[in-house]
Amino acid sequence: MNASWSRNAFVYLLILVAGAALFFNIYKPDQAPQQISLSQLATALKSGQVQEIVVKGAEVEVIQDAAQPPVVTRREENTPLTETLIGLGVESAQLARVKISYEAPGNTGNWLALLVNLLPILFIAGLFFILFRQTQGSNNQAMSFGKSRARLFTGDKPTVTFDDVAGSDEAKQELEEIVEFLKEPQKFAALGARIPKGVLLVGPPGTGKTLMAKAVSGEAGVPFFSISGSEFVEMFVGVGASRVRDLFEQAKRNSPCIIFIDEIDAVGRYRGTGLGGSHDEREQTLNQILVEMDGFGTDTNVILIAATNRPDILDPALLRPGRFDRRVTMDRPDVKGRMAILNVHVRGKPVAPDVDLEAIAKQTPGFVGADLENVVNEAAILAARRNKRAIGMAELQEAVERIGMGGPERRSRLISARDKEVIAYHEAGHAIVARMVEHSDPIQKITIVPRGGAGGYVWRVSDRDRVLVARSYYLDSIAVALGGRVAEELIFGDVSNGASQDIQQLTSTARAMVTRFGMSEKMGPLQFGQQDEMVFLGRELAEQRDYSEEVAELIDDEVRQIVDEAYQRVRKMLGTNLDLLHTVARALLDRETLSHDEFEEVFQAA
Repeated sequence: MNASWSRNAFVYLLILVAGAALFFNIYKPDQAPQQISLSQLATALKSGQVQEIVVKGAEVEVIQDAAQPPVVTRREENTPLTETLIGLGVESAQLARVKISYEAPGNTGNWLALLVNLLPILFIAGLFFILFRQTQGSNNQAMSFGKSRARLFTGDKPTVTFDDVAGSDEAKQELEEIVEFLKEPQKFAALGARIPKGVLLVGPPGTGKTLMAKAVSGEAGVPFFSISGSEFVEMFVGVGASRVRDLFEQAKRNSPCIIFIDEIDAVGRYRGTGLGGSHDEREQTLNQILVEMDGFGTDTNVILIAATNRPDILDPALLRPGRFDRRVTMDRPDVKGRMAILNVHVRGKPVAPDVDLEAIAKQTPGFVGADLENVVNEAAILAARRNKRAIGMAELQEAVERIGMGGPERRSRLISARDKEVIAYHEAGHAIVARMVEHSDPIQKITIVPRGGAGGYVWRVSDRDRVLVARSYYLDSIAVALGGRVAEELIFGDVSNGASQDIQQLTSTARAMVTRFGMSEKMGPLQFGQQDEMVFLGRELAEQRDYSEEVAELIDDEVRQIVDEAYQRVRKMLGTNLDLLHTVARALLDRETLSHDEFEEVFQAA
């Protein structure tokens, strides 16, 4: 590549020099000597203005004065210059006063004239050369249009191993067998076991599917081809299938190896479906993947690992055994998994002695690995901003709230005294109800400082990961959501739009209890409505009603009854504890933020 670059650079430099020389030759005529005729030279000799004459073949250089530049004339080579000048009336005495010298003519002028004449030809030839090179490059790009764009990692220097992946022990065990297959295939072949063709990693975004695939490659120490599903699909039909063939041919030449296709749902969706009908290019690409995975001549040690967060829209032919033999679920980590992930991400970072990663893990239910990595990174940024030498517990908790609530605190936001008082009573109502009901999550923090889109909030943290959620928990959650609105109504005799998010949340919870979870006493253990999902869109589009209008009215009545009962319950609870409501609201107005211990102190003292 360096030799080719040097050759091209030399050609371009030559063209540049030729063009520059041609330009100066054409546009600088002022530097050429003045031309005179022999008659003018004879006149100058008669008047005594000539000091020296230099004869160079047919060219005669005339020097008139030291202050003036020389002039040039031409003569006939077969006739002496003196005879020509005497014939023009110059006397011999006048010629005797002038120094006349003769010099042999050089070839420099001829070569220079030849070069000047050749410059336009060289310049045009150089332009044709550049055009030819560009055309050749376009042809090469056209020929490589169907080549695979996968990135190859050799595997001899692994950057990610299973030690760098935490929180997915079951998935790690499944993939350790794949690594053993690649390292010792003869061990399994002796027992008649067939090496798995494909592994499908399934899980929500950010759970570490790509990281796990890199860890498999690092542990196995084999070549690793990485590509995205969208890189197969092009506008022209057949290009994707050509890239698939080229990818698997490269993989077979480097076997045993791993092919990793990220977001395979971009090319592996159901065939013959969608709002716009079939998609020929995507379907041909998928067909080629199916053939390469389980067709004639596929007995090679090439394992395909694919990742997706939408396995429900993949084509059934892609999921059958013989193609994707294993399905590994990368689920959201539990408390133990979150703590292990935090330990991985704080590795190598200065951490203060007061940091309790277990407490942070308990405060982050539902967080995936990417969220936890962002928590540690945000905490490090906060510590640097505060000129600290180590990441403290305060920075980690602040980072959790930033990510959970969608932004930093907005203390610069101007809020009137009236609005601030309404927010204080609103959040106090939430906090008191959450403290008094039996099945609510413990309160971690109460604040009236705006953050994200909220004017204030009550931060509640579950003491455990909930797998099964009871009806009583949902009812208490609806009550807590109503606490802010009821508090405003009791204190100010009016309500604001500050409870809009709470109302949306409790309404969806109550409707889900009736229509999805079968938690209604009147409607019984039935599910109402089917959630239709459009494969082409990959999202919930509409609800198909499979019940009558009379049943719809009963569902609405039951949802309203659940909310009304919770409303009366909360109104009674806060109405009998108005002094406590005033105390907590005043504490919020004074301090703006109450921690768990501070709120308990206020609650017990009231």
